[in-house]
Amino acid sequence: MTRAELERASNLLKEAAEATDGDVQERLYEQSDQLATLATREQGPDHGRLARHMTVLHDLAEDLDGDAAETVREARSEVLEYRKGVPGV
Repeated sequence: MTRAELERASNLLKEAAEATDGDVQERLYEQSDQLATLATREQGPDHGRLARHMTVLHDLAEDLDGDAAETVREARSEVLEYRKGVPGV
């Protein structure tokens, strides 16, 4: 089972990473990999885990500008959309 929003977020972050370099690129790839893993795990992530990813993505978007920043914001929106359907909080 895949979680489409998390998969889209992962792909968007890969796209943003390819447009950057250095530490930001590494952080984007790391987030992309983590979201791809969460998208295919048997059990979905909880609110806390998703909130941490959203915070990191917010910070990364602030470190970028132009299309890369917009792509990271779009990825963050996908995570938020998935999070709306997570039971709990």
